[in-house]
Amino acid sequence: MLVGIEQPETLRAPEIEKGVGCDFDNYLLVPDNTLDERIAAAKAKLGKDVVILGHHYQRDEVVKFADYRGDSLKLSQQAAEVDGKYIVFCGVHFMAESADVLRREHQVVVLPDLNAGCSMADMADIGQVEACWSELSGVTDTSKIIPVTYMNSTAAIKSFTGEHGGSVCTSTNAPAVVKWAFERGEKVLFLPDEHLGRNTAYRMGIPLEEMIVWDPYQDFGGNTEEQIRRAKVILWKGYCSVHQRFTVQHIERVRKENPGIRVIVHPECRFEVAQAADQIGSTEGIIKAIKAAESGSQWAVGTEIHLVNRLSKELTDRSVMSLDRSVCVCTTMFRITPVHLLWALENLAAGNVVNRISVDVRTRHYARVALDRMLALR
Repeated sequence: MLVGIEQPETLRAPEIEKGVGCDFDNYLLVPDNTLDERIAAAKAKLGKDVVILGHHYQRDEVVKFADYRGDSLKLSQQAAEVDGKYIVFCGVHFMAESADVLRREHQVVVLPDLNAGCSMADMADIGQVEACWSELSGVTDTSKIIPVTYMNSTAAIKSFTGEHGGSVCTSTNAPAVVKWAFERGEKVLFLPDEHLGRNTAYRMGIPLEEMIVWDPYQDFGGNTEEQIRRAKVILWKGYCSVHQRFTVQHIERVRKENPGIRVIVHPECRFEVAQAADQIGSTEGIIKAIKAAESGSQWAVGTEIHLVNRLSKELTDRSVMSLDRSVCVCTTMFRITPVHLLWALENLAAGNVVNRISVDVRTRHYARVALDRMLALR
């Protein structure tokens, strides 16, 4: 199950590689004061042929050009519902893959910078997951294990999940999906974020002692055969580099300095942080909670800084701050700049498809199966 990134022949032509025409290097010296005007002009030239998607964690100077804003699932669903030929996804690689899985046949998905990846998604390699499944089969009946993978995973992992009777989940619907999984099996293999899996299972009443962590670099994931047999939830050892950095000490400090402040954190945070917070919320959940709060309320938010800053600017009648003073930037999401967006749009306007994300047919089929199972639960 391989995921390919198609690069059209026009991009590999010698004259492009030499820096003629549409080569990205030509854009590195574009004056900053002309970027907005040129992006708007290229978008206008493409008209209804292009749809720009902007994840909530994108920088302001990029997301302001988005036709739709949201989390990864919401954006992919919106892309599948529009008629635009080109879907320019200002997010990270796994999001663009999901958009390609859900897109219509006539649509093409473009990621402005191929280096915009996701460290969490990269922590679950398909070869490692297949090896895990093989090891589990030697200890327990894998027909009774239902794999559940977070949206923040590669198309290959989503495909594996779909092929083995499992489903995708988001941070919002993880409890519903895990409940669905237990209605069909005795154990859940949760990929690739151990914190989301643990926080979800615990809130559903599953005790910590019935959960184990699977380290792909150790035999049997670092567990004994007896631990594997007894476990109800097998958590893949993966995490979000942004959300894992929040600590209980951050919560204690912000409460001491701001009496009465409410702390809301993303479920990708560590278990002890989620337990210490006043509220847990997905990206969309955090936005809804703070927007619905009373005027004058104070919020400390444990998630990516661009979203926190945007909420602070938009909701001036309440105080919104980051839980961590030292700022938490999603460095891979941050890679997409106005220059990348301009380069992608002007190439499309010139008839050149750049940085196309294309999931192979078999992977796309089973990944769609896993996604459809989740969507059927709504």
